[in-house]
Amino acid sequence: MNKELPTPKAFKRAPSVEISTWYKGILSTLLAGEEDTGGAFDLVLSNMRKGTEPPPHVHAREHEFYYVLAGKLDVYAEGQVFHIEAGESMFLPKGKPHAFIIQSTEIRMLCLITPGGFMNAIKDMAAPAKKLELPPDDAITYSKANLEQTMRIFEKYGVRLLAQEEIASEMPAFPMAPAV
Repeated sequence: MNKELPTPKAFKRAPSVEISTWYKGILSTLLAGEEDTGGAFDLVLSNMRKGTEPPPHVHAREHEFYYVLAGKLDVYAEGQVFHIEAGESMFLPKGKPHAFIIQSTEIRMLCLITPGGFMNAIKDMAAPAKKLELPPDDAITYSKANLEQTMRIFEKYGVRLLAQEEIASEMPAFPMAPAV
């Protein structure tokens, strides 16, 4: 991630298959990435269905800002539960554990991640989108995947998944799956 980035230049971009990936049941469209912004931010259009949410985690490097275009979600951060729906936004500072659960069938939101570069982690694990639609229902999601490789890649980008004890402590209202 310590590479020389090009000087940003003005550009126009719309969602397209060429800049979109399928990752763990999620359609992500990278509208602006590290290379486009000189490392300032990533801007992602995320389309997700209920059940494809990432597990509770913490970013050491990035702040995240969500703007919900369609759908509803509950965000768990700093011991609180924030109910967010279309037309509302949520800021998540770096270093603060967080998670979200989609409350509608699907959600569509813009995600601003600053500084840029985190989407390179996703790109390392994603498949090119075949169309601008959610991946098939049988796609591997976080809840169905072996997360060992995901955790190794995320750690390179300063993201760490939380242990059960941390989830209970940091976000007590988060619904925990029963221990197996």
